[in-house]
Amino acid sequence: MHISSSEYRSFRIVAPQANKNSVCALLKAQDFVFCQEPFHPDCYKLKSAKIPLGRSLAAQFGYIYIQDRSSMLPCVALEPHDKTVVLDMCASPGSKTSFLAQFVGQNGLVLANEPQPTRLQTLIFNLRRLNLIQTITTSASVEQLPFPVNSFSNILLDPPCSGWGTEKKNPKVRTLWQGNKILPLIKLQRKLLRKAAALLSPNGRLLYSTCTTNAAENEEQICFAEEELQLTRIPLPAFAGFCYENHPKGVGTLRINGQASQSQGFFLALLTKKTPTHNSLLTAPCTENLEFLPKTILQTANLDPHRLPEGNLLNIKDQVYFLPKHALNFLPQKIRWQGFYLGNLHQTHFIPSPRLRL
Repeated sequence: MHISSSEYRSFRIVAPQANKNSVCALLKAQDFVFCQEPFHPDCYKLKSAKIPLGRSLAAQFGYIYIQDRSSMLPCVALEPHDKTVVLDMCASPGSKTSFLAQFVGQNGLVLANEPQPTRLQTLIFNLRRLNLIQTITTSASVEQLPFPVNSFSNILLDPPCSGWGTEKKNPKVRTLWQGNKILPLIKLQRKLLRKAAALLSPNGRLLYSTCTTNAAENEEQICFAEEELQLTRIPLPAFAGFCYENHPKGVGTLRINGQASQSQGFFLALLTKKTPTHNSLLTAPCTENLEFLPKTILQTANLDPHRLPEGNLLNIKDQVYFLPKHALNFLPQKIRWQGFYLGNLHQTHFIPSPRLRL
């Protein structure tokens, strides 16, 4: 018996290119029928299935990530290069963080910040399940992000919003978020935009996105970024497979018509800045508290560091974490962070995490 059309999902394959055919074969073996999305080769639309996609073996083993197709577009629009560094300012649950990690590859770095501590654990769980070793998580408010100004060439800002674009899934969302109730969100979004503008390097790229269709949180915020923060919009091309809505202030941005696109309503804008932000109070990298695993342990343990990308292995109370090589340049002293958890040490014997497949 096939599931109803309301249960059809979109998903990404999260695996090396050499394993993609095997992941597709695994899905087909469980009678999933799907097709590739036109906007990115790792993205797929489910057409029919006999069981929910979340119960598939591919999902259980972390080889796919279920995600609304509109939500995939911010990463496609930002398109960070291989081996680069990206800051994801509001990262949980990790859908965009994980896609960004696929773009930068195992020799890049995605620094995923989640201001809400309760949502941080969801982010960490998803990144571990997907084996995305090129990620580091932090949990800091806007004011507590102590990174140097002009330090990131790629930033994703997907801030808290009213969520009008999720109306099909949350029918009451428009009535819940109306009038003055949206004002705190607008204020928070501007605070985040201001911080993102300071952290963005000259000629860097800042992708602003929301899952709402409210102009005050979308087009008007981009006008604020241009008029108050000296940012400039980079026109985005229309991605295939979507229908769009026009707004007088939205030239160069994209507002997705969710119903016509069979997806969530979504908004995307790409920004850059031409001149550096001046601030002499730069933050030094945090290196003094890192306890590196001695080479003798690596040689005697059943852990081969040559299978990992370039970086450092940290022993923190007999828990083994991986720190990508880029990370030391982006870890100020006054911020709590966590590298990628690999497993535990028992004397000199390495016990990998059950989900580890690197």
